[in-house]
Amino acid sequence: MSVAGLKKQFYKASQMVSEKVGGAEGTKLDEEFKDLERKVDVTNKAVIEVISKTSEYLQPNPASRAKLSMLNTMSKIRGQVKSPGYPQAEGLLGECMTKYGRELGEDTNFGGALVDVGESIKRLAEVKDSLDIDVKQNFIDPLQGLADKDLREIQHHLKKLEGRRLDYDYKKKRQGKIPDEEVRQALEKFHESKEVAEISMYNLLETDIEQVSQLSSLVESQLQYHRQAVQVLDELSDKLRDRMKEAQSRPRKEYVPKPKPIIDFGDTNEQSNGGFAPTSSPPMRNAEPYHQFGRISMWKPRLRESESVWLCMCLHGNVCVFMCVWVKEKLGGKLLERCKKVKEVGMCKTAHFLGV
Repeated sequence: MSVAGLKKQFYKASQMVSEKVGGAEGTKLDEEFKDLERKVDVTNKAVIEVISKTSEYLQPNPASRAKLSMLNTMSKIRGQVKSPGYPQAEGLLGECMTKYGRELGEDTNFGGALVDVGESIKRLAEVKDSLDIDVKQNFIDPLQGLADKDLREIQHHLKKLEGRRLDYDYKKKRQGKIPDEEVRQALEKFHESKEVAEISMYNLLETDIEQVSQLSSLVESQLQYHRQAVQVLDELSDKLRDRMKEAQSRPRKEYVPKPKPIIDFGDTNEQSNGGFAPTSSPPMRNAEPYHQFGRISMWKPRLRESESVWLCMCLHGNVCVFMCVWVKEKLGGKLLERCKKVKEVGMCKTAHFLGV
């Protein structure tokens, strides 16, 4: 930097300190200029905030936005043209529904409905992707260009104007010590910068119809998105309504229980107790012989009174299986323990229930 440049920086710094600390007054700008400056400042804040909030509206997940931004940066570095898109919530929900609908079976009512709804919601995700692209091209990018070019240029003019004002005020207060020509040149540069800044702000505010057009593009993109979404959902609603009518008109299938399996203990041993081989598993493991006559065997379970138990009785190889409960009853003036039949479960061959 030249000596003249260093002197100018010193003048501006000294004048700023005088105004901030010493309370010195600088050259006042007219109210019209201040109003233009205020409106431009609000416009700048509005553009930056609207861009940020619109991105959040289109892509609400901050973690996914950060990941997508990183992937886009890496794609640009690698020279890749195509970058991955934002994972829409509709797409994730649609994938989940179609996955489990196919696992359940499209021939079932619920499985088929899950597939129908999942496919339609995935179409909504595609429509949402189109909305993202339209809004970015027709709304976000133009606003970003406004912030990066026009508004940044105005900020540069205003900063330059402030620097020339400080230089002029410093030289004006030291008039006599500083040649009049320098003071005159400083004043001319100040007015020149003021005019340039004022014209740029005026042009921006007078051409705000462009921002209105960009807002209109945003609304049109949303309107198109909602129209397509309504069309998809109308088709889905009709399809589900038809499916419900078909399911209600279809006769209901009654449940038919399967026949109970026949109990087969294999070959019986005539010398074994009860007519079946002692090597086979008895019907109750926690039991002891209680009463025997002929080829009939009863087993006394080691259970408390009123507890139910499954029993198996054999007569000459014929087996009867039933549920009974162990009770104490008075018979002929005597208190006896016996098995009381509750429910007959099944039998082999021609066996009959024999009570004790």
